[in-house]
Amino acid sequence: MNSYNKFNFHKHTFCLFQQVEDSAVADLKLGYKSASGSAYYYSEIGVYRKSNHWGRTANCRWRLITNADYKNQTEIVGFAKWTDFHPNNDTEKLFFTEINEAKNEVHFNHKNHPNYAHQIVRNASDTAKRIKEIKNVLQTTSWAKHLIFDDFEEIKRKMLTELSNTNESFVNLKKILQHGKK
Repeated sequence: MNSYNKFNFHKHTFCLFQQVEDSAVADLKLGYKSASGSAYYYSEIGVYRKSNHWGRTANCRWRLITNADYKNQTEIVGFAKWTDFHPNNDTEKLFFTEINEAKNEVHFNHKNHPNYAHQIVRNASDTAKRIKEIKNVLQTTSWAKHLIFDDFEEIKRKMLTELSNTNESFVNLKKILQHGKK
């Protein structure tokens, strides 16, 4: 298990930052300012990051968890505990998908996160491809164009479950769902 701190948290890590009020850093001393303008404030238990860009950051994947719709280019303060950082690279199978049908959203998370419950894990590239397929199912109906079904919501739920829990290809999953072989 890696131990992260202000000297190594920015080296090949995955992290979910929680949005906090701008006032959280008002009385803190600036620890570092990056070339892209992100400001970092360190505490004993974690790091505050004030930035207008989240997601893929250099060799890291840092996502901002926010209660509102966030758009890049809006400066937001996020906080993460040192224990929230996990190793990140492009080759290892480190990521699983989390689908929120109610919000029509899909995200990826790290297998070291407490939400991990032995779901299928994939490398970064395969996870990105699978997220694209899941978004297609969540946000369109065109994927089901040639399928014959009685209940669209039921077949959609089955497809989402299979996309999240198997490595079967999208095309094969459609065939399996159509012919009921799973």
